[in-house]
Amino acid sequence: MFRASEHAKGTGQRLFADPLAVALLPGSLRLSAKLLAVRPVSSMLARYIDRQWPGARTSGIARTRLIDDWIAESIGQAEQLVLLGAGFDTRAWRLGALDAVKVFEVDHPATAKVKRQRLQAAGADMNRVTFVAVDFEIDDFEVRLRDAGFDLARRSIVVWEGVSQYLTGEAVCGVMRWAGRLAPGSRFIFTYVHEGVIDGSVAFDGADKVVAKVGVSGEPWRFGLLPGELPGFLRERGLRLVSDLGADQYRERVMGQAGRDMHGYSFYHTVLAEVGDA
Repeated sequence: MFRASEHAKGTGQRLFADPLAVALLPGSLRLSAKLLAVRPVSSMLARYIDRQWPGARTSGIARTRLIDDWIAESIGQAEQLVLLGAGFDTRAWRLGALDAVKVFEVDHPATAKVKRQRLQAAGADMNRVTFVAVDFEIDDFEVRLRDAGFDLARRSIVVWEGVSQYLTGEAVCGVMRWAGRLAPGSRFIFTYVHEGVIDGSVAFDGADKVVAKVGVSGEPWRFGLLPGELPGFLRERGLRLVSDLGADQYRERVMGQAGRDMHGYSFYHTVLAEVGDA
């Protein structure tokens, strides 16, 4: 919905285009999303969301553009892109820079099935993606990726967005160790939440409401990191930190002055890391 709302702003005003975002919404929300093109409706919805969940919308939109930019900057030196836990990501169709790159989407079979059905109904070219169905509870995603044609020896970009906070520390470390074994020069883009949100040791504007909501939904946040410890954490897993931006920083980076006036979700971080030489 956030991506659909940004697309509705039109050329020259939006941070990115995503014509498939509406098609990926459940039917009950598609009409509402189409109304976003009506300026008063869009403004009212944005104000309502920003009051209910301070920073969630602006963080999500800015994070999308930031990751888009990092992919575009890295694509010239990569041959493969992996969207790990892809969800309803549409970068394979949105980003022209990916035309010459093999794209793998790794996700749960049920989620992938719904996504493919909605994309096919919207007329999307399904050949742009190699779908890799993985039940992370029982399957080895490394084996499934390899069987689908992913080559660990080729320089790659891996995007792991909006996932790590839901997993155990053991699971997160396992993914990062895998990323650290990619070909030297590969890029690993991921998000995390500040550990202080998980254990309650640091207060962030709006964090209590967000944590309570995800807890009630049955998918509580379980894992976080401390920004000061991130370089060492990555280094131990074969990765070098290139950039670690909190929401306040990446909003300002992609939105300029408008971003500096936005608040909330400052506990959310987006990271660019690189695989070093073995």
